[in-house]
Amino acid sequence: MRYHKLKAGECPGTYVVTEPVTEQDLLRIANQIARKRLAKGSAITSTTEAAERLQTLLQEREHEVFGALFLDSQHRVLAFEELFRGTLDSASIYPREVVKRALLLNCGAIIAVHNHPSGDPEPSQSDRVFTQALKEALALVDIRLLDHLVVGAEGVVSLKERGLL
Repeated sequence: MRYHKLKAGECPGTYVVTEPVTEQDLLRIANQIARKRLAKGSAITSTTEAAERLQTLLQEREHEVFGALFLDSQHRVLAFEELFRGTLDSASIYPREVVKRALLLNCGAIIAVHNHPSGDPEPSQSDRVFTQALKEALALVDIRLLDHLVVGAEGVVSLKERGLL
């Protein structure tokens, strides 16, 4: 990782602070680390692992963002992309566009994710309805929807773990 206020420590994966850091610096650093951990080819072995990485990227957004973690058939990352951006409490999301991008990347599975800027990750009724529509659209082209994560500052909710997928 490269950041002007850090230098590599003596042990791999450690860093030494070279000057004072602010909260904003820490968030930027955390985002860099989370993006690095979602690099192409890294394996996603659990929903919890994906949730930790994605929460760091999306929890502080002031507007709703819908993204997808595109995975190959072995659940290795092909790409993470933010596909739609909305307002404070909603975003227009189109399953057709998600399917189009998934086919272009030749993926075998997807983990959908979006944030709730309010901080409360509780899925709304429209989140539940959209998840089913996306699952059905992806199934038509043999792509599995592994989970839909709703991210907030207060935590992450997995629609799969709730039995809604």
